[in-house]
Amino acid sequence: MIEQPLNGTQLASKKTIDFLSSTHKLLIDGNDVLSAAGETLRTYDPALKIALAEVPNAKAADVDAAVTAATSALHGSWQKMSPMDRSQILLRLADLIERDTTWISEVESLDSGKPKHQIAAVDVRLAINALRYYAGWCTKLAGETIPASSPELLVYTRREPVGVVAAIVPWNFPLCQACFKIAPALAAGCTVILKPAEQTPLSALILGRLALEAGLPPGVLNILTGDGATTGQALVEHPGVAKITFTGSERVGKHIARIASATLKRVSLELGGKNPHIIFADGDVDTAAVTAAGAIFFYAGQVCSAGSRLMVEAKAFDRVVNQVVSEASKLKMGHGLHTETTLGPLISEDQLKRVSGFVERSRDTGIEVVTGGRRGQGTFASGSFYEPTVLTGAKDTDGVVSDEIFGPVLAIQTFESFDELVKRANTTSYGLAAGIWTSDVAKAHAAAAAIQAGTVWINTYNQFDAAVGWGGFKQSGYGKDNGREGIEQYLQTKTVWVNYARG
Repeated sequence: MIEQPLNGTQLASKKTIDFLSSTHKLLIDGNDVLSAAGETLRTYDPALKIALAEVPNAKAADVDAAVTAATSALHGSWQKMSPMDRSQILLRLADLIERDTTWISEVESLDSGKPKHQIAAVDVRLAINALRYYAGWCTKLAGETIPASSPELLVYTRREPVGVVAAIVPWNFPLCQACFKIAPALAAGCTVILKPAEQTPLSALILGRLALEAGLPPGVLNILTGDGATTGQALVEHPGVAKITFTGSERVGKHIARIASATLKRVSLELGGKNPHIIFADGDVDTAAVTAAGAIFFYAGQVCSAGSRLMVEAKAFDRVVNQVVSEASKLKMGHGLHTETTLGPLISEDQLKRVSGFVERSRDTGIEVVTGGRRGQGTFASGSFYEPTVLTGAKDTDGVVSDEIFGPVLAIQTFESFDELVKRANTTSYGLAAGIWTSDVAKAHAAAAAIQAGTVWINTYNQFDAAVGWGGFKQSGYGKDNGREGIEQYLQTKTVWVNYARG
């Protein structure tokens, strides 16, 4: 593994430095406002562990003000705007994000630790595509006429927005996840309160500025920075919020579902995953192994779809292990603003301790650490870096196989038969995604049908598109982002009966 020097902030542009040093405020009803309580949170560069900026920690009073603004806009300017005009605003917002891709990627890299060039190519591009895709839906949300039993009754349906939406997004894909939720909500005619993760709030503040520049009316999109226990809790409890859309941990998702039930809010949850990545010996083993390495080490494994459990047919096992280890050795650890960096830090020291704990417990039980298995050394010891790690010899009941680690740690296992594979692949409590590599078409389709996951990739991995729904089964949550299913979550159906009988 190659190590890049840690002088990332020296590479930041003047625009970014000026932005970081400015006074950051909440966006409520189109205005920049300080938190009513005056409390702030610090956000840190995880590669250097230095403070980047302070943002408001929104309290219940701020949430109430945002809900009031969003409700007013819902029944006012936004409701009165034509679908075509709403579409044009979403398209302009996409254009503005595209214009500012370099700057947004730089800020997000500092805030999250992820490589800037990867953010530009993946995160920002997915965000833009979501906005453009859902801009097309604004003019296509039609009801239907239903033939009733009486010939003198006209029955038709209207597709209407559910109301004020609270979008709570995670720290691993801040901008991307925000747009996955904002775009369909706005296309449906809802108004939105966006709460970014407390670890990565900065791109949401930029998004709020760009939304106003695109012509979004005041109150349609409100940005509340703050922690989950305060800001997030107040949003989930608020009776004026009609829907919660959340991406994050299983624990927090279940908490949200419990609290939201008190006011019968609609809830959609995209939670964790322990995704089986399966390689049959009859597949393109070399390509599969290279892809498997990318599927776990991309963004240092901090991806809900990470292929963190690699299941390899026994006859191809040694070949795959050697190839994955070789790919891990090519990764370049460093600050996200360095163009050569391919492995950035974990989001925080707490996350590093969590990842390290899984590996150390595995080591203690005799699981082999083939490569990696320690935090970054030398210059990197002061940041939240962890080496790309490959483990072998783990059983299905071991934590590194059953639990979501959210780090660059891959457990590689063997299997002998198709039936054994399916049974073991489905033992996980999660059901987000899976990958299958085989040249046997019948086997591929049979495995895809048998594996309990919301998405199954065959002879590829981590493919995403705004037109394709994304969400999981079992403990991975319910509801979908993206695609037609994504916008359906923000709509409700009203039935209208008209009696046109004469006399």
